[in-house]
Amino acid sequence: MTTTYAALLRGINVGGSRKVPMADLRTLLTGLGLDGVRTHLQSGQAVFTAARGDEDSLGADITLAIEERFGFPVDVIVRDHAYLKSVADACPFPADTLEGRQLHVTYFSAPVDAARFAEIDPAAYLPEEFRLGDRALYLYVPDGLGRSKLAEALARPRLTKGLIATSRNWNTVVKLVEMTGA
Repeated sequence: MTTTYAALLRGINVGGSRKVPMADLRTLLTGLGLDGVRTHLQSGQAVFTAARGDEDSLGADITLAIEERFGFPVDVIVRDHAYLKSVADACPFPADTLEGRQLHVTYFSAPVDAARFAEIDPAAYLPEEFRLGDRALYLYVPDGLGRSKLAEALARPRLTKGLIATSRNWNTVVKLVEMTGA
């Protein structure tokens, strides 16, 4: 049986550095024996099917292949359709009433607990808010991510130490659910 996955690449094609052309990424993933490879945007999303492996082993294989091909390391999180759909369905904010730029999900490589973020005083950042989910953090930023003080605070290295963390806006979250469900 095959499973459909999304690979989320962290920090590529931003500001002219760490370039990974999507056509090259599709070729690389196909060369790993993955099927039906498709990419979304230039910011590092690929969807594929695989009959072997699990999320962690597939992520490790892709990470290694990217470093060998492009000469720099790229953190990769792989998640299947069921997980991506469950994250979208569990959104604690009214996603259907918000613009995609106002809502983001940070996917983590492992579970996180509230204690990790205890130093952040939620009241100090209102109306911005965050909530934790299953290996995910939901972030509501009414004025967008670029001007968010809360997003800046949440991105502090000590808060994500030992984890891979990569964020996507709500439009991409929804698109990945669609792409992996097809």
